[in-house]
Amino acid sequence: MNFIEEIVEKDLQEGVNDGRIQTRFPPEPNGYLHIGHVKAICMDFGIAEKYNGVCNLRFDDTNPVKEDTEYVDSITNDIKWLGFKWGEIFYASDYFEQLYELAIRMIKAGKAYVDEQTAEEIAAQKGTPTEPGVNSPYRDRPIEENLRLFQQMQNGEIPDGKMILRAKIDMANPNMHFRDPIMYRIITTHPHHRTGRRWNVYPMYDFAHGQSDYFEGVTHSICTLEFTVHRPLYDYFIDEMLKVSTNEDWGTPANSRPHQYEFNRLNITYTVMSKRKMLQLVKEGLVRGWDDPRMPTVCGLRRRGYTPSAIRKFIDTIGYTKVEGMIDYTWLENAIREDQKEQAPRVCAIFDPIRLVLDNYEGEETIIAPNIDGHEELGTRELPFAKELWIERADFQEEGDKNFFRLSPMGREVRLKNAYIIQATGCEKDADGRITTVHATVDLTSKSGTEGGNRKTKATINWVECKSAVDAEARLYDRLFAVENPSAEEGDFRDLLNPDSLKIVNCKVESALRKEMHEPVYHDGIAEQHHYQFLKQGYFVTDPDTTAEKLVFNRTASLKDNWQKK
Repeated sequence: MNFIEEIVEKDLQEGVNDGRIQTRFPPEPNGYLHIGHVKAICMDFGIAEKYNGVCNLRFDDTNPVKEDTEYVDSITNDIKWLGFKWGEIFYASDYFEQLYELAIRMIKAGKAYVDEQTAEEIAAQKGTPTEPGVNSPYRDRPIEENLRLFQQMQNGEIPDGKMILRAKIDMANPNMHFRDPIMYRIITTHPHHRTGRRWNVYPMYDFAHGQSDYFEGVTHSICTLEFTVHRPLYDYFIDEMLKVSTNEDWGTPANSRPHQYEFNRLNITYTVMSKRKMLQLVKEGLVRGWDDPRMPTVCGLRRRGYTPSAIRKFIDTIGYTKVEGMIDYTWLENAIREDQKEQAPRVCAIFDPIRLVLDNYEGEETIIAPNIDGHEELGTRELPFAKELWIERADFQEEGDKNFFRLSPMGREVRLKNAYIIQATGCEKDADGRITTVHATVDLTSKSGTEGGNRKTKATINWVECKSAVDAEARLYDRLFAVENPSAEEGDFRDLLNPDSLKIVNCKVESALRKEMHEPVYHDGIAEQHHYQFLKQGYFVTDPDTTAEKLVFNRTASLKDNWQKK
């Protein structure tokens, strides 16, 4: 149990909010969700699930300059894919009328005023954390003048940036957020994705957020630690709203009052969580889009092969505290390894192939191999077997030393996975001296699964039959950045990108994978995926780029962590 669950249980015991539990996940639709958002999603929806409450999805769409329906669609798809269900979908724009009415009431109560200073002038007169600010020269405008100017702002009669509406609080307050914060600004240059040109003034986050929680009947408003200093302002605006109105004015449940609670953000090594920086990477073509498998976005993780269960398990593992920290990327990789090790079918994929000729073998046969060793209930697959096979170049040495136990012309026996024991007899080379073909003899009495198949060898190697093998592209993804905490480094963060974050290899895979060669099937805009463990290579998933002519796989994770060795 985390500390927020303890708070919820205490509130339930004491009958706070009449025993109701209602949360919300309030993303701004100005970008794609990333793994940091997933931590908040798991908290918001998880609390509602655990305590028979409701979690609503509310889009914080108060800035039409950056927001778009593209992001709304991607956010809803990501949440559904993660396995969560919301009670209702709301938008901050649903409350524009109420917020505007509330602003007018605050002006009439002498709690807000229209300011004509520039952004630079306002910043200068706000003071510092140790020095009080200076009152705006417009702070004591007559109420009627404030009402008239605010109406002109909404009518579109005032240019963008010329005026703002500020709350009149305390320019000497030690909390800088209380020094007459901005409530409304003018935006006429961009239509809103839902309301079009209906509004020319838009509420700021600090003014809209708490009131939206209140209008919806939210009981526990859960957010990350950077909003701790905003909490007093969150409470202030709700208090002021209750002074100039009643529950009946807004249709809010009786005895309802939202309270804000904060937990630590998710920071992961070797990546960035800044939307601004991620947008740069996308726009400058440094990654292949928001769903690039190296990106920490939900769609990027999904394309890389991460499953909802693995991601949610990762979030459960790291937990929730009030202390900021950095989570090692290995924890995320370990989550998908644990998730897939007992369910991803095993297949052979040869990344650096050379031909193996079994000189004393004739004909063709079918080898029956388990999808996962030791799990007969998960079925089997058929592997064509013949005289010529593909094997990994690294599995043969012409002059193997005493510590090399795979193929070499030294009389050592090696088992072909699920098939026969063989011995290398020699090799062929091209004009440059590069080995092209290995020759071997096969012990025909040593077939796996037969009486003679119990004989042990010191090494087992993978193989794919030459004629039936399918050509495929394997995209080997690694950490996006070469340094542990790129956000903490000086200079241009783009110079810290890992040059080896993507390697593309052409490989030979089992004929059983030919069935994946088709246009991907989409559900709610998300491509259907098929997961595999490529023996000795790692965990892989089909990529949406796969077609009837080209089979493409993404490496989700290696079989074990190799980064620390690097």
